[in-house]
Amino acid sequence: MKYPILLMARELHLGGSERQMTEIALGLDSTRFEPYVGTFRPQGLRGDQLRAAGVPVIQFPVYSFRSRAALAGIWQLARYIRRQKIRLVHSFDAPLTVYSMPVARYVTSARLVSSQRGHRGLTPEFRKLLRWTDHLVNGIVVNCKYLENHLVQDESVPQELIHICYNGIDLHQFFWDHSPRPPSLPEDALVIGVVCALRPEKGLATLVSAFARVRSLCKQMKLAIVGSGTMLAELQQQAKEAGVFSDCVWEPTTADVARWLRAFDIFVLPSLDEALSNSLMEAMACRCPVVASNVGGNPELVAHTERGLLFEAQNVGALTEALRRLIEDTDLRRKLAEAGERFIRGGFSRKASASRMAEIYEQLLASRPQIR
Repeated sequence: MKYPILLMARELHLGGSERQMTEIALGLDSTRFEPYVGTFRPQGLRGDQLRAAGVPVIQFPVYSFRSRAALAGIWQLARYIRRQKIRLVHSFDAPLTVYSMPVARYVTSARLVSSQRGHRGLTPEFRKLLRWTDHLVNGIVVNCKYLENHLVQDESVPQELIHICYNGIDLHQFFWDHSPRPPSLPEDALVIGVVCALRPEKGLATLVSAFARVRSLCKQMKLAIVGSGTMLAELQQQAKEAGVFSDCVWEPTTADVARWLRAFDIFVLPSLDEALSNSLMEAMACRCPVVASNVGGNPELVAHTERGLLFEAQNVGALTEALRRLIEDTDLRRKLAEAGERFIRGGFSRKASASRMAEIYEQLLASRPQIR
């Protein structure tokens, strides 16, 4: 039997939630599931990927929950679920959880799954709404044990409601090879890099400060910051004041992430808060030695001194020491890079993630007869 399912995310561009939703939609066994995707904003890279693969994408044109369009979208969503005989609805981000779960719960008979892909550091009002949806859904998917503990301990979610499905990445895209570096990175330079949105919670000021301290350890060294966001001007000013602006490369958000990761000698993720980082997994898959802050799900990926190095978030001295250690020890860089690559390739593929998600879906679909 093939199950029609509806996967939902607010937009279909470059964010982590929509990326993982796309990986699931493309990775599910097409003999068992028929995926549809619902969104408020269908334009973007992920939307293009889904449409190219033949996955139907339906837009619910809601731009404010207080608009008339939001009310009209409720009935549009309910009709769509009924017309397509959707058996399960899975929301991948908080806005769609708050919007779609009540609709599907009260006016359809579909099974309901929400996602928690980051710490609930939200406004009190929105957090209350998410807690309400915890009582409406049949399951909550998290992408790491850290978030499972957060929901149980901080949000009082019953353990049996939670299902862990680790992120999966496309290992046909993220792999190691000797391809030339982007033109802005000298071939003979030692490159420290990061790929992320330039937001305060990513802790990039710590990275710029630590880079300024280790810059003198190597004749040719570059810091590559790949991403766009509100922190760009502030980080550039910090680099100027630290005297390393000319040694920094600033690359806007790009779809060609793998090429940049292969160009890095050391990847750093200095986040103040993190769940399970796609960028960290992708860097490891590209055989890049990683340094990550000891927060959230990072330790589930980076076993300290085995698959990378960990440091305490915002501790410039600790990050400096980790970078110094890797800059001066090429054998350690190679050892950590190879171990990280093996770990990711062993259990974090698109296929592995989609297979685990399929288990969750089938378990929930089998738990109650479907009544129409």
